[in-house]
Amino acid sequence: MAIRRIIEYPEPLLRVKARKVETFDDELKILVEDMAETMWDAPGVGLAAPQVAQSVRVIVVDVTEPGEEERKHMALINPEIVEREGHQLDEEGCLSVPDLTAQVERSQKITVRYQREDGTDMQLTTQDRFAVVLQHEIDHLNGVLFIDHLSPLKRNLYKKKRKKMLAAEQTG
Repeated sequence: MAIRRIIEYPEPLLRVKARKVETFDDELKILVEDMAETMWDAPGVGLAAPQVAQSVRVIVVDVTEPGEEERKHMALINPEIVEREGHQLDEEGCLSVPDLTAQVERSQKITVRYQREDGTDMQLTTQDRFAVVLQHEIDHLNGVLFIDHLSPLKRNLYKKKRKKMLAAEQTG
């Protein structure tokens, strides 16, 4: 297992729609394990393959219960939201969008069709915070970032701030 580099906005790969996983092999299992380690190291609660420069439809989410010592993750391969219900506002941040958190409106309850690492078809219905995490990560697979859900003003303010951050990194 290895910790991979998380790419950051405005990296163009973050805007590419990821391709469907067709092969369920050891390479996929290694990617999933690396993504879990990377997510926990960051630290985060979810990570999509495009965030580690792999343009495939794979996400991992932290499913460790409060108080549990052993960390657990869940991998969703080729996830697709098939039902949505209600609305909720929640504070979001993103490992690929540094130094920004904002209120984002998402569906309150969702049903997701996906595959396990072995290719088994699954379906999951969830709500509240876990639904937000899944929607956020599935957006990544479609080239959508959480800043795309913000008002044009907030999005433009962040873009200017990010340009300044990158310029400072170049000169510093």
